[in-house]
Amino acid sequence: MNIYINPLKTEWEKLLQRPLFSTEEIENKVFPILNEVKTNGDKALIHFAEQFDGVKISHLKVSEQEFIEAENLVSTELKKALEIAKQNIYSFHKNQLLKEEIIETTLGVKCWRKSIGIQKVGLYIPGGTAPLFSTVLMLAIPAKIAGCNEISLCTPPNKEGKIHPAILYAAKIAGITNIYKVGGAQAIGALSFGTETINKVFKIFGPGNQYVTAAKNIVNRFGTAIDMPAGPSEVLVIADESSNPVFVAADLLSQAEHGKDSQVVLLTTNESVAKNVKIEVEKQVKLLPRVDFANTSLSNSKIIVLENIEEIIQVSDLYAPEHLIIATENAREIADKITNSGSVFIGHYTPESAGDYASGTNHTLPTNGFSSAYSGVSVDSFVKKVTFQEISKEGLLNLGPTIEILAENEQLEAHKNAVSVRLRELNNK
Repeated sequence: MNIYINPLKTEWEKLLQRPLFSTEEIENKVFPILNEVKTNGDKALIHFAEQFDGVKISHLKVSEQEFIEAENLVSTELKKALEIAKQNIYSFHKNQLLKEEIIETTLGVKCWRKSIGIQKVGLYIPGGTAPLFSTVLMLAIPAKIAGCNEISLCTPPNKEGKIHPAILYAAKIAGITNIYKVGGAQAIGALSFGTETINKVFKIFGPGNQYVTAAKNIVNRFGTAIDMPAGPSEVLVIADESSNPVFVAADLLSQAEHGKDSQVVLLTTNESVAKNVKIEVEKQVKLLPRVDFANTSLSNSKIIVLENIEEIIQVSDLYAPEHLIIATENAREIADKITNSGSVFIGHYTPESAGDYASGTNHTLPTNGFSSAYSGVSVDSFVKKVTFQEISKEGLLNLGPTIEILAENEQLEAHKNAVSVRLRELNNK
């Protein structure tokens, strides 16, 4: 990680650039895969499983027997941890589904909204370099709370044609039974277009590599909704003299190990803090099993020393990180001033890993600067907000003339007439 001392404000945006990748090149590879799935359905999925995953699949859907076998393979310790995480995630998300009030905007005119679960949703769970069974809980639990009628989960199989047992166990305790052995861009195609085995869904959720992300962006352009635009995982840490360099380095590496295209950023006003954290990062990274991923990520990462906390807040909001850790003495005060972040972790004892697994908040978050405009996944992500209105005779007499004037001035006579015919009937009684 390179250290930058008091860069000029004109340099901030360039300094904060994420690693750039050719989306056009990736999309050119993804388009034929999606077209093949759209045209040939299950046959294409089986072909791509052999081509990309090196496994011959005879049945795409996970069987009941496979669920039983998987449960026997998951340790009691992991089962207990998953149950605790499930309960915390449920506790945090259950209160997000609120019943809204009926508002009488004018006497006799009542308006309200209702949250209705999206009928068919698809969940994508990566299973390549790391089997993200925690993501099963993060997506399935709010989907169930929202009342989604049909939930389909796709995840890639291993070389034996099996799904990681912890993924299946997490799905089971979350109440998901429609699980398919399909990964990569082809899984996104299957969920978007439907095949003989996998039903078409209305919205797709979940993280993935560059090919999965490209596939989600493409199907979104053709009518399938997605949770959010996404890129590689990232964290920004704000540290000061009260920070523990060991903690800060560990937090930076917890994201750097995600993938070679991940990025981590440290902001501080103290050069000694910057140097001590860098030394600690270099020490800890050597001990990681995923050291190659972390080292490549660190080569794209930055430590930036700024003049004051006001500049730090400005730079943080400009970067708009997926995860923001505020490891400072007055962390809550700084957190209150932050406007752009997917999820904020406050204080020296709040590691980002807590949100990734078991504190209760959702870890499916906007990356690549999209936290400036997008929220992370919540129950709201799985519902539609439908508006309703009901107007009584008295209400139309009160509001009708206003509607007539507005419609007439927009030169939309049919709109005006839809009110006028009713008013004439009411006034003639």
